[in-house]
Amino acid sequence: MVNSQAAGLPRSCAGCGGKIADRFLLFSMERYWHTGCLKCTCCQAPLGDLGTTCYSKGGMILCRGDYIRLFGHSGACSACSESIPASELVMRAQGHVYHLKCFSCATCRNRLMPGDRFHLINGTIFCENDRPGAALLNSHLPPLQGSSLLTDQKVC
Repeated sequence: MVNSQAAGLPRSCAGCGGKIADRFLLFSMERYWHTGCLKCTCCQAPLGDLGTTCYSKGGMILCRGDYIRLFGHSGACSACSESIPASELVMRAQGHVYHLKCFSCATCRNRLMPGDRFHLINGTIFCENDRPGAALLNSHLPPLQGSSLLTDQKVC
């Protein structure tokens, strides 16, 4: 929310086209709005209330519920195969997507955190200490390829 008096405006509202003479105005999708004109494209819920998050995709402005309903989930977790809501934080590794709680070592079940080293072998996650062959000091096999953890941000 922007104080229109401090910003030295008047501006035109992207919703109704009228001049914004109100004390406060909204700025979303690179345009200015009356607080009552910024509404969800689907359900027409006002998004100008404090604390209301708005999402945009394909030129639409959406409330959280309609965004999730229309664009659903970010896929299925590679560990448990359950769907992952689009608004949930996830872990990604080599093209696989995981719930935060599911990104854990297959042997010790410890959850891996950003910055931890891990090995992904045939779709199975192992921490640095539990990777197969870690106890073999003089192995003739090439070392396993490790990856660093990457996190994905939720839609804002």
